[in-house]
Amino acid sequence: MPALPKVRLHLLQGLGRMRAVMLAWLLAWAPLPLLAQGVELVTLQAVRAEGAVNLEFAARVVLPRAVEEALQKGVPVYFVAEATLLRNRWYWRDERMARVSRSWRLALQPLTGAWRVSLGGLHQTYASIDEALAAVSRSGGWKLVDADRLDKDGSYYVDFNYRLDSSQLPGPMQFGLGGGADWTVGVSRTLRIDP
Repeated sequence: MPALPKVRLHLLQGLGRMRAVMLAWLLAWAPLPLLAQGVELVTLQAVRAEGAVNLEFAARVVLPRAVEEALQKGVPVYFVAEATLLRNRWYWRDERMARVSRSWRLALQPLTGAWRVSLGGLHQTYASIDEALAAVSRSGGWKLVDADRLDKDGSYYVDFNYRLDSSQLPGPMQFGLGGGADWTVGVSRTLRIDP
């Protein structure tokens, strides 16, 4: 390989320094990859136990300021997790095998300052909003389907969706939302299941 002239070599080295400075500048001004607001799905897995396929998930939720302010004013918010089990079919649309849904209600109890989480008819009280958010953003042993309904030679996947459900807000609050980014908090994933 022929040696580069000194001037050309100096220009290439200078270009390398310039790229490093530009990269540092871009990283300083670019949005951080950290979760500013929204939902980050930490785990999502299908587990076989006791003749069933169970879904387990855990998410990290950071609420936008508008949602936190509404909670502090006593407005309950709802989080919904939905999972649909589908079977791949090359000759037709994928077959829906099962669909399950869970809904959590999160509200501040103004007299005690405690946070109340409701799932169906069960209620639990937490001292801080962080503890309450941890409770509404995870689930284990959530039955998806009986294992004997899955064929050994089939190909299956789960469409999973976890979101803040603004449709359950009080009517006057829904009127002004109109797809506002502050109330659009959620995550969707697809998980392949081995038969």
